[in-house]
Amino acid sequence: MTQARRTIPIHPQGIEPELEACSSAEPFALMVLGDSMEPEFVEGEVILIEPEGLATDGSFVLAQLDGEWIFRQLVRHGAGWRLQALNQAYPAADIAGLDAVKGVIIQKSRPGTRRATKRYVE
Repeated sequence: MTQARRTIPIHPQGIEPELEACSSAEPFALMVLGDSMEPEFVEGEVILIEPEGLATDGSFVLAQLDGEWIFRQLVRHGAGWRLQALNQAYPAADIAGLDAVKGVIIQKSRPGTRRATKRYVE
């Protein structure tokens, strides 16, 4: 059974000009939708993204690819990089450099449970 693909637009909401420079570096949270990053990330979990985070081989990242935002694992692939889903049902996307990476996932948590938190960077 093929699951319908969901696209969620991410648009800035009226950022004040004087705050624009610092707001782009502020961590922000998103909710995981879909099953492309299972079993590590399941639908409904909240991920915390650090826009200025250091993206390295194996990092979980938020990237913009062909006008769409995707959540994938960054993997070194030859001379370039690959954005890879953990669920093998989803294709990987090769990228030449790290320009597509817009943030690094630094933490996840399950809403309503304080102890269900996992950090990905120290």
